[in-house]
Order: sequence, then C-alpha cells, then structure tokens
Amino acid sequence: MNAPRIHPQALCESDKVGPGTRVWAFAHILPGAVIGADNNICDGVFVENDVVTGDRVTVKCGVQLWDGLRVEDDVFIGPNATFTNDMFPRSRVQRDALSPTTVRRGASIGANATVLPGITIGPGAMVGAGTVITADVPANAVVVGNPARVVGYAGVEGVTALDALPPDAPCRAIAADTHRDPRGRLSHWPLESALPFTPRRLYVIDGAPDGWARGGGAYRRSHQFLIATQGAVTVAVDDGRRRLAVRLSGPEAGLHVPPGTWTLQYGHTPDAALLVLASEPYDPEERMADYLPWLAERSA
Repeated sequence: MNAPRIHPQALCESDKVGPGTRVWAFAHILPGAVIGADNNICDGVFVENDVVTGDRVTVKCGVQLWDGLRVEDDVFIGPNATFTNDMFPRSRVQRDALSPTTVRRGASIGANATVLPGITIGPGAMVGAGTVITADVPANAVVVGNPARVVGYAGVEGVTALDALPPDAPCRAIAADTHRDPRGRLSHWPLESALPFTPRRLYVIDGAPDGWARGGGAYRRSHQFLIATQGAVTVAVDDGRRRLAVRLSGPEAGLHVPPGTWTLQYGHTPDAALLVLASEPYDPEERMADYLPWLAERSA
C-alpha cells in the first residue's frame, strides 16, 4: 500500500496516518490524531489529538479540527470551515468533557461554515457556504443560512408537483373527489377504494419551525398517506434508487408512501398542517431513523 506523503514543511506528529494520505505544507497534526487512508489534508490545517477521520476525506486550507470531532468516510470540508467543541468557553478553564461532533459519511461542508458543539451532520448532507449549524442536520438535507434551514434534498433537482409524478416515482399521488360551491370546498376520499391499505392511525403535524425539517426516517411495515390540509410542505421521498421532492399544497390530492421508503419534510409555509393516515399503530421498533443502515437493508 502507498505510504502517506508528508510535505517537508508540514508538522505531522501522529504515527496513525493512513496509506495514500497527503499532508500539505504548514499543516500540523498532533500525536493522538487518527487520519484515515487517502485523505487530502491541505495547507494550514490543524488537527488536535482527539480527532478521527475516515477514508477519502478532504480537508481544505485553513480548517482546524478540534478534540472530539469524528469525520466519517468520503467527507468534504471546505476552506475555513469552523468547528467548535465547548458550549461555554472560558480562557484557561479546562473542561472534563467536550461536546463531540460527528460528520457522517459523504457529507459536504461549504467554505466558512460554522458548526456548533455536539452536532451531528447526517450522511450525504450538504452544508452551504457560510451556514451556521445550530442543530443536527438530517441525512441528505441541503442547508443554508444563519441559523441553518433546510432548503432541499441532495440528489434532487427541483420540486415535483403531485400531478407531475413520473411513472417510476417511489410514491403515488391519489386525487380527492373535490367539489366547490358558494359554501366552500369539499375534498373527500372513499378510503376503502382509494387507498391500498386500511388506516389504523391518524396524526397531524403543524407548527413546524420556519426552515427546519421533520421526519427523516422510514417505516418497515407502515404505509402512509399525506395530505396538506392547509398551507404547503415539501416531502423528499427516497427509495434508495430514486429521489424526488414533492410539493403538497391543498387537500385536492394526497401522497401515498409505501413501506420502507425514506421521507423528510421541509419547506413548510407558516400555516402548514399535514394530516397523515398510517396503516399501522405507532411502533418505534419498526421505524428506521439512521439512513445508512436503512440504505444497506434496502440494497440487500
């Protein structure tokens, strides 16, 4: 295997640097750090002792990786991105325990982003340049702003309307029988014939914080049928092969999500209310909330 390549003007005190890794000029890696294979540690990077990186990680110029940081495989960290590890920093005060931060596999962090302590950035997530991360970022979420808000789902271009879903979509639109007259609008579904399941649970989601997301998981057995009874919300739908972002707005049609499909809700309007019918009673054991094990199970 290829030995790591350490620039003569870098200071690498660790003997745990993986094969094929390149450490460039003026980088400083402390003795306790563990650096994986095929990393690219660029000019001016500082790595503290209690830092572990996976394989094929890129750390661009001017980044400091502080104690407690765990970086998984295939992560990109852009120039001058800033990590923190102490919620209440004081000069010359030593903390017994620092808040760990984790960047999951395949995530990307844009230039000059700031990550607060104790955060997990989900697998495949995309953090925009200059973003301030104050809470965990869901898998594959695209986040921007200060504080960060979810604006998209990685691998999806644009948002699809319910009536424009492609035939191979991992979800299905089901239209209501809608009537309008001077008294208002009436939308209804004959459930036994309209839905491919018998509802056994109903819940409503409203009051979602501006710019943040809900969901981020999949149910092994449960069908779901989602209706925006008020306002609008975007639902990312991911079956491990195809990803779509579907905009729900109004009760004239709903979205059927089959079992095993990953969903993430974002882009709520302030008045959004989402009604969900499910085929199974709530069972936390059947819900998968970690994207990578879910993806492995789908691919098996």
